[in-house]
Amino acid sequence: MTFAEIISLAIGAILVNNVLLSQFLGICSFVGVSKKRSSALGMGVAVLFVLILSSLVTWLLYNLVLKPLNVTFLSTIVFILVIATLVQFVEMVIKKYLPGLYKVLGIYLPLITTNCAILGVANFVNVGQNYDLVQTLVYAISIGLGYILVMFIFSGIREKIETAPIPKPFKGVAIAFIIAGFMAMAFAGFSGIA
Repeated sequence: MTFAEIISLAIGAILVNNVLLSQFLGICSFVGVSKKRSSALGMGVAVLFVLILSSLVTWLLYNLVLKPLNVTFLSTIVFILVIATLVQFVEMVIKKYLPGLYKVLGIYLPLITTNCAILGVANFVNVGQNYDLVQTLVYAISIGLGYILVMFIFSGIREKIETAPIPKPFKGVAIAFIIAGFMAMAFAGFSGIA
């Protein structure tokens, strides 16, 4: 894989095929944890960490165990078990070393286990695209960075909008989805670059 192909894959994953705005995966944490930039950033870093580790482990298991044994039909179950284990590990680390962030993330940290963005990436790189290990890691890191970027921008907008004079029917989740729609349209403008 050439350097240009790696850059193209990364830009495509961050901007063009953003997991939140283009693939619409991980919307639960997107709306739930994006009211403050600090919690959005914390969730983004946790998701990035789990994405990288789960992509690496699932790629290894898929290509070195499931494919040779011809049991690829078990991939979804194996991927879910790997992701759940890694999320438990991340949760324990954050609880021990970053208790403030652990308290802010609350219920959303265990929800990374059911975050379809992580399972979607594992399925996409292993089953859908059949990426090699380098491509898998580049894609996982890029998807995670795209997740952080969108979460941070979205949370910044939501912080500002809290003090804005918004009509009562649009307050809360309604305005959040409207903003998300505008962001998705804005990110669609990047589709010509990668």
